[in-house]
Amino acid sequence: MNIRKKRFSLLIAFLSITTVIIAQQVGSNSPYSRYGYGLLMNPVPSASEAMGGISYGLRRSQQVNWVNPASYSKLDTLTFIFDLGISGHMARMSDGVSDTRDFYNGNLDYVAIQFPLFRKIGASIGLLPYSKMGYNFGDVRSVSNTQYYETYRGTGGLNQIYGGIAWEPIQNISIGANFSYLFGNFSRSSVVVPASGLVGETKYGYSLREFKYDLGMQFTYPIDKVRSVTFGAVYSPRLNARADVNPTEMLYTSDPYNTPGLTPSQVLKTDTLTNASFQLPHTFGAGVTYSTGRFLVGLDGTYQLWKDLEYPDVLDNLSQKNRFNNAFRVNAGMEYVIDPMSQNYFHRVRFRGGLSYSNSYTNFSVNDPNDPVNGAGKYTGTFKEYGVNVGLGLPFRDYMSGHVSMLNIGFGYTRQQPDRDYMIKQDMFKITIGVNINELWFFKRQFN
Repeated sequence: MNIRKKRFSLLIAFLSITTVIIAQQVGSNSPYSRYGYGLLMNPVPSASEAMGGISYGLRRSQQVNWVNPASYSKLDTLTFIFDLGISGHMARMSDGVSDTRDFYNGNLDYVAIQFPLFRKIGASIGLLPYSKMGYNFGDVRSVSNTQYYETYRGTGGLNQIYGGIAWEPIQNISIGANFSYLFGNFSRSSVVVPASGLVGETKYGYSLREFKYDLGMQFTYPIDKVRSVTFGAVYSPRLNARADVNPTEMLYTSDPYNTPGLTPSQVLKTDTLTNASFQLPHTFGAGVTYSTGRFLVGLDGTYQLWKDLEYPDVLDNLSQKNRFNNAFRVNAGMEYVIDPMSQNYFHRVRFRGGLSYSNSYTNFSVNDPNDPVNGAGKYTGTFKEYGVNVGLGLPFRDYMSGHVSMLNIGFGYTRQQPDRDYMIKQDMFKITIGVNINELWFFKRQFN
């Protein structure tokens, strides 16, 4: 294929995939996504995810690592990288008593490209998910011997388009920054379906638009020609966003969830909560990796200052004091390849594994089913999340340029373990496929 046509095709693919991500609603079925900004995604490249999510100290010339923008300067002056990740997952949720349900979802996780600007200066652009919201659950209730079904539903999420740049001003020391546009729409509603009569829905909708940035640095200490240690750190400042919240009460002739596009028969109340405050936290991250020609091992830590951040009380009926928790996450992982230069394909396959541990940034309202009146919403609870990942990196070579690209396959399991009775436990099994394409774009050929 003509080289220029090949480059044009890759750019068209990038723009098309970006459009798809913006248009889609990221899949989720967790009732915990009802609170705060939904479930935080913390996206990492597929190769990193198979290593437990380590990223801050990863510095590679043939892999996009947007988690630490200082890594972009490692790219040589001839290479263009295209990275795409998709996933499928099955979530099993249990109330610990009798009810267990399985949910299946698939996502386009991220799309990113990386390219050189000058010697020791690299750049990257891409689109990443920040959070996702998607839930639909309810129960039968009764008032004055009249039964009705009450359902809580929500959709939406935050995405970010980023552009980043990195520079290595001194050998083995690199600095970088990502500049992102954070955007998303949210919709939360409660629907009351009586045995007879009109269906009532109370709905809250709002949109967020805000700019954010992340600052990163990396320092590599070369032990010898093949062994090195890399330290990395990232800081993201707190965001103070403002948005209008639109609460509306409506009546329908039938359940609007089962009849999309149904027009309400009556609008009882519509209002606007103007200029509501939505804050996102200071984030601190640091990590270290030790690598040889065949082996890599790393450890990461992340801390987010969520406690006491502002958020509209009307959306979850929690207070500023008990809504958020300061969040932390620890990741550890490794990669091993028998011989990256071997003629034996199996010897060039990369074997990966990792572990992760984190807490939830938000608390949740907990109802005691043994005391449905006095125990409704009386308690708050949270959960811890445990994860284990394994994966493979399958290399394939572009014989025209000699560059090695990678097909990354990962398998993950996470457990959300609540700290209170009557909360939902979740086990999630995930399969991730990432394609990392390395192209020789900036070499001046004498012929096509």
